[in-house]
Amino acid sequence: MKVDPIKDMLKPHSDTETVTVGFLMLKDFSLLAFSAAVEPLRAANRLRERPLFSWVTAHTSDQNVKASNGLEVSLSGNINALFECRLVLICSGTNVEKHVDKTTLAIVRKLARNGIAVGAICSGTYVLAKAGMLNDKKCTIHWENIDAMREEFPHLDITNDLFEIDGTHITCCGGTAALDMMLHLISQAHGAQLAAEISETFIHDRIRDSHDRQRIELRSRLGVSHPKLLMVVANMEANLEEPLSQTKLSKQANLSTRQLERLFKKYLQITPTRHYLNLRLARARYLLRQTSMSILSVALACGFISASHFSKCYRETYGCTPRAERETN
Repeated sequence: MKVDPIKDMLKPHSDTETVTVGFLMLKDFSLLAFSAAVEPLRAANRLRERPLFSWVTAHTSDQNVKASNGLEVSLSGNINALFECRLVLICSGTNVEKHVDKTTLAIVRKLARNGIAVGAICSGTYVLAKAGMLNDKKCTIHWENIDAMREEFPHLDITNDLFEIDGTHITCCGGTAALDMMLHLISQAHGAQLAAEISETFIHDRIRDSHDRQRIELRSRLGVSHPKLLMVVANMEANLEEPLSQTKLSKQANLSTRQLERLFKKYLQITPTRHYLNLRLARARYLLRQTSMSILSVALACGFISASHFSKCYRETYGCTPRAERETN
């Protein structure tokens, strides 16, 4: 019989064992995602009135780490404590590429060699990718980082799901999805009833499946429900690198270009051309902030024919050049 490694990941080997989960903290980590991952462990202990879980936080420098909101988290152990854990989750957030060094990558690889399951929350997936641990594995990351990840690691199978479990590799997009991921793992180890009780404790009315979408659906994001307008915007979002002409967008929605213009003006108070440009520039901003891609490469990845045209549009929209954006980030 094939053994499911996830089922046993947080399951105690005896009735008295306390399973320890490690958190490898990187600077500028997401405090929300970290809290959403550690709080279910605390709640499980309280609800069952015994220490099902313990946890340890560590950083390569053995110094306290600041979250992206400026709050500092005290470390509960040094880096060696992670090697006593059953599962170690890399907690990261903004500017992850600036906080990954050879020491961090070496530790992550060594943990895996020692038979410890290593996962990632939020942008921590980037660390696993840099360590070469996601080849031939499905993974996910926060939607803001997906484009940058696909540009830097085109060979990886990156999804838009809340979390991915492939063998002993766990990746989570972050935010409140970390709560759903941990509830799934707790359910595997201690049953669905405990997971449901924890969910109710947190006023979390539904434990989301791993394949639930990360982003709010388009109609909610835009605040409109016109089906043809939503179809056009969805096509825009799916074709940023090679933008579709307004004529083609109109034809696909069975509209005239004049009708399309009126729809955008009525519901979004913007022209289709401007909305499409804003989507492409927003993607460019993410790539500039989260990757080391050249400005020309970013321009081409976002549908601009030249760096000069890209720079002009970027400056008009954000008040600074792409180069200045990267230098100040």
